[in-house]
Amino acid sequence: TAILKGPEDKVQLNCSHTVPSYYMILWYQQSAQNTALKLIGYVSNTSPTVEDSFKGLFNVSGDGAANKMAYLHIPKLRGAEDSAVYFCAASKAQCFTIPSLLYKNPL
Repeated sequence: TAILKGPEDKVQLNCSHTVPSYYMILWYQQSAQNTALKLIGYVSNTSPTVEDSFKGLFNVSGDGAANKMAYLHIPKLRGAEDSAVYFCAASKAQCFTIPSLLYKNPL
Protein backbone atom coordinates (compact mmCIF):
# COMPACT_ATOMS: atom_id res chain seq x y z
CA THR A 1 0.00 0.00 0.00
CA ALA A 2 1.36 3.43 -0.91
CA ILE A 3 0.81 6.23 1.60
CA LEU A 4 1.37 9.83 0.57
CA LYS A 5 1.83 12.28 3.43
CA GLY A 6 3.59 15.57 3.95
CA PRO A 7 6.17 16.74 6.48
CA GLU A 8 4.85 16.89 10.05
CA ASP A 9 1.91 14.59 9.22
CA LYS A 10 1.41 11.51 11.38
CA VAL A 11 1.21 7.95 10.08
CA GLN A 12 0.17 4.62 11.57
CA LEU A 13 0.98 1.35 9.80
CA ASN A 14 -0.71 -1.91 10.81
CA CYS A 15 0.57 -5.46 10.51
CA SER A 16 -1.04 -8.77 11.40
CA HIS A 17 -0.42 -12.47 10.86
CA THR A 18 -1.99 -15.83 11.70
CA VAL A 19 0.94 -18.08 12.66
CA PRO A 20 0.10 -19.35 16.18
CA SER A 21 3.67 -19.87 17.43
CA TYR A 22 5.05 -16.52 16.19
CA TYR A 23 4.69 -13.97 18.97
CA MET A 24 7.20 -11.35 17.85
CA ILE A 25 6.44 -8.77 15.14
CA LEU A 26 9.29 -6.65 13.81
CA TRP A 27 9.28 -3.42 11.79
CA TYR A 28 11.98 -2.53 9.24
CA GLN A 29 12.75 0.53 7.12
CA GLN A 30 14.32 0.47 3.66
CA SER A 31 15.12 3.90 2.22
CA ALA A 32 16.19 4.84 -1.30
CA GLN A 33 19.48 6.20 0.09
CA ASN A 34 20.29 3.02 2.01
CA THR A 35 18.70 -0.15 0.66
CA ALA A 36 19.75 -2.24 3.67
CA LEU A 37 16.85 -3.13 5.96
CA LYS A 38 17.14 -1.19 9.20
CA LEU A 39 15.36 -2.59 12.25
CA ILE A 40 13.07 0.09 13.69
CA GLY A 41 11.72 -1.97 16.56
CA TYR A 42 9.53 -4.88 17.49
CA VAL A 43 6.80 -6.09 19.78
CA SER A 44 7.40 -9.32 21.67
CA ASN A 45 4.16 -10.55 23.19
CA THR A 46 2.93 -7.12 24.41
CA SER A 47 6.36 -5.63 25.14
CA PRO A 48 7.49 -2.99 22.61
CA THR A 49 11.13 -2.13 21.88
CA VAL A 50 12.38 0.68 19.63
CA GLU A 51 15.99 0.70 18.44
CA ASP A 52 18.12 3.61 19.68
CA SER A 53 18.42 5.24 16.25
CA PHE A 54 14.61 5.50 16.00
CA LYS A 55 13.76 6.39 19.62
CA GLY A 56 11.78 9.59 19.90
CA LEU A 57 10.92 9.43 16.21
CA PHE A 58 8.89 6.22 15.85
CA ASN A 59 6.80 4.16 18.26
CA VAL A 60 5.88 0.49 18.15
CA SER A 61 2.91 -1.11 19.88
CA GLY A 62 0.63 -4.11 19.64
CA ASP A 63 0.19 -7.66 20.85
CA GLY A 64 2.21 -10.36 19.15
CA ALA A 65 0.73 -13.11 21.31
CA ALA A 66 -3.05 -12.75 21.49
CA ASN A 67 -4.27 -10.78 18.48
CA LYS A 68 -1.06 -11.08 16.38
CA MET A 69 -1.22 -7.37 15.51
CA ALA A 70 1.47 -4.68 15.61
CA TYR A 71 1.46 -0.97 14.86
CA LEU A 72 4.18 1.40 13.71
CA HIS A 73 3.44 5.00 14.68
CA ILE A 74 5.28 7.92 13.13
CA PRO A 75 3.93 10.89 15.09
CA LYS A 76 5.63 13.58 12.98
CA LEU A 77 7.09 12.88 9.54
CA ARG A 78 10.44 14.55 8.92
CA GLY A 79 10.13 14.57 5.14
CA ALA A 80 12.62 12.81 2.87
CA GLU A 81 14.31 11.09 5.83
CA ASP A 82 11.14 9.09 6.51
CA SER A 83 10.28 8.45 2.87
CA ALA A 84 10.89 4.71 2.64
CA VAL A 85 9.44 1.25 2.26
CA TYR A 86 8.38 -0.19 5.61
CA PHE A 87 8.24 -3.94 6.21
CA CYS A 88 6.89 -6.01 9.02
CA ALA A 89 7.86 -9.60 9.78
CA ALA A 90 6.65 -12.20 12.26
CA SER A 91 9.10 -14.42 14.11
CA LYS A 92 9.64 -16.94 16.87
CA ALA A 93 12.70 -14.88 17.83
CA GLN A 94 13.82 -14.75 21.43
CA CYS A 95 15.93 -12.17 23.17
CA PHE A 96 18.68 -13.15 25.56
CA THR A 97 20.57 -10.85 27.89
CA ILE A 98 24.13 -12.05 28.37
CA PRO A 99 26.50 -9.89 30.45
CA SER A 100 24.93 -6.59 29.38
CA LEU A 101 24.77 -7.58 25.70
CA LEU A 102 21.44 -8.09 23.98
CA TYR A 103 21.38 -10.76 21.27
CA LYS A 104 18.41 -10.99 18.92
CA ASN A 105 18.25 -14.59 17.76
CA PRO A 106 15.65 -15.24 15.03
CA LEU A 107 14.88 -18.94 14.85
